[in-house]
This record gives sequence, structure tokens and C-alpha cells, in this order.
Amino acid sequence: MQFIVKGHNVEITDALRKHAEEKMLKVKRHFNQIMNIEVEFDVQKNPSIHDNQRVEVTIFTKGPLIRASVSSKDMYVSMDQVVNKLERQIEKYKAKNYRSNLRYAGLNEVLKEQEISSEKEDYTEHPEAEIVKTKQFPMKPMSPEEAVLQMDLISHDFFVFMNATTEEMNVVYRRKDNNYGLIEPSYSKEK
Repeated sequence: MQFIVKGHNVEITDALRKHAEEKMLKVKRHFNQIMNIEVEFDVQKNPSIHDNQRVEVTIFTKGPLIRASVSSKDMYVSMDQVVNKLERQIEKYKAKNYRSNLRYAGLNEVLKEQEISSEKEDYTEHPEAEIVKTKQFPMKPMSPEEAVLQMDLISHDFFVFMNATTEEMNVVYRRKDNNYGLIEPSYSKEK
């Protein structure tokens, strides 16, 4: 297992690194599929941000990607809280994975029956908006059900993935009624 510690606006002391390693060993006991762990410490320099000490942990496993982030006034408190959050996510993943194995066909039917509507939202333009962060994820083929689990683990409202059956890019998303939607590409024939 590779353990990576990064810092942004903060010096990573030996004590902080040791504390992070000890806490991550606790997480590893609950989940033995971990390949890499990336811990990022960040101190926000903006005086208007009250909880300015943030810890973000990303766990790369043989299956899902698990991420949690917590901010507080103290880096050690943030680390402790992020570990609690990760443990809850891992337990949630284990429970969902177990349930999905029992009812795999049932969830598949729910996804097929859902109508994907193009709900238009009112977006206002922000001319000063810019791309401030780029993320890259390994795109291993997976089923829509696996993508839903992955989306829940990283606490996002949507997840882009490569469909193992069709070998095309798909998107699963959380609907307002707490169900899930699946977006598949549709190609028009140009003449």
C-alpha cells in the first residue's frame, strides 16, 4: 500500500504525518482492499473562513474510490473526523454491496424503467467563472449499479463511467425523488 501525504499552505510535520498514518491504519483494518491512500492537508488563508484547516483523504481500492473531506479549527480534529466519515462510508459501501448482490436484478430493472428527462434548470452566467480544479479518475468498465455505489461513496450527485456492457461513456445521477437516472449516448445519423 502506498501512503501519500500532501500539504497546501501548511508544513507537514513528522507528528502530523505520524498521526495521519496511525489513523489510516485504523481505516485499513475495516477494509482490506486498499491499494493507495492520499491525504491532503490544506490551510485556508482567508480570514472569513472560520474552519480553515481541511483534511481530504482519497482511498484507491481494487473496487471503488472513496473520498472524504472535513474542515475544522484544528488539523488533528479534522483528521479524526475525516476518519470517522471514511469508516461510515466503508460500512455503507459494504452494506450496499451485500444488498446489491442479493437484489442485483431488481435494481437493474429500476434503472431500465426510469424515464430520463431533460430537466432544464435556470443557470446564470458568471463571466468571471473559471476552471479551478481538474480531476482524473481511472475509467475501468463497470455496470450502472457499480457506478451508483461509486457515486454514493464519493458523495456526488452524478458519476461518469464506462459501461462494461456497451463500452460507452454513461452518467448515473441522483434524481430529486431520491431515485437514480442513467444517461446513455444516442447518436443521430447525419445525411
